[in-house]
Amino acid sequence: MELWIPITITAAFLQNIRSSLQKHLKGRMGTTGATFVRFGFGLPFAVLYLFLLTHWSGEPVPAASPAFLGWTALGASTQIAATFMLIHLFSFRNFTVGTAYSRTEPAQAALFGLVFLSETVGPLTLLAIAISVLGVMLISVARSAFSPAALVTSVFSRTAGIGIASGTLFGIAAVSYRAASLTLGYPNFAIQAATTLLWAIALQTAVMFGWMLWRDRAGIVQIGAAWKPSALVGFVGATASFGWFAAMTLQQAAIVKALAQIEMLFAFGTTVFVFREHINKLEIAGCVLITAGILVLVLGG
Repeated sequence: MELWIPITITAAFLQNIRSSLQKHLKGRMGTTGATFVRFGFGLPFAVLYLFLLTHWSGEPVPAASPAFLGWTALGASTQIAATFMLIHLFSFRNFTVGTAYSRTEPAQAALFGLVFLSETVGPLTLLAIAISVLGVMLISVARSAFSPAALVTSVFSRTAGIGIASGTLFGIAAVSYRAASLTLGYPNFAIQAATTLLWAIALQTAVMFGWMLWRDRAGIVQIGAAWKPSALVGFVGATASFGWFAAMTLQQAAIVKALAQIEMLFAFGTTVFVFREHINKLEIAGCVLITAGILVLVLGG
């Protein structure tokens, strides 16, 4: 098994945990605060990871070239914008449609990988992406009024537009991070990933903290009062991000993001086995499709 596969699966599992923790914190500090802790409290762990890796290997920290800084800034900014768009969907009654379309990220990452890095994917990979994206969309709309016609017409809705835009920005971010990591030209992929993570998360922390100083100072106080769970979010989030960056250093962003759809299975399992919620036929069908897409990707790639 190629190394990027277990790294991606682990990152997806940790991201599911981080999302659950952020959902809990959102009730205590609002959307902006819950978003900030992912970056602000993850920054010390990003510093620690890079320090430990360079200390153990005896290798220096890679120098940041203008190209690296440009790709990292593009990835960091588009990731923040994509996250805010995704959160904004919750203000709409039919936000599930938009969320479903935001999951087109792997397909869009394949397009941007071609445009930015001249990377192509094979027909089996494209098939795997299509199967898994369809499965995710079925799960996302399974608990709302659904029909095949509704799924088609929903493409033209406002929420679908926001969801697709979010997926576009997430796709750009993924490809940008891979490009940034590769520009370092370093033989140690883990140090490449850790360096990219540190620069990206430092920029995101500065931007988010500046925003909160300007628009949401009360949120900073709320974050301080909940520093212990926030630190846990930062640790899990930084570890998951390190996994994503490492996987995307080893493999194309579109392929990594296609396998990352397994996160939906983790989230679905949490809903069923922890919260004991009922399973409907569309959700079962979606899980089957995601699993099939992952099998095509891993076994046929």
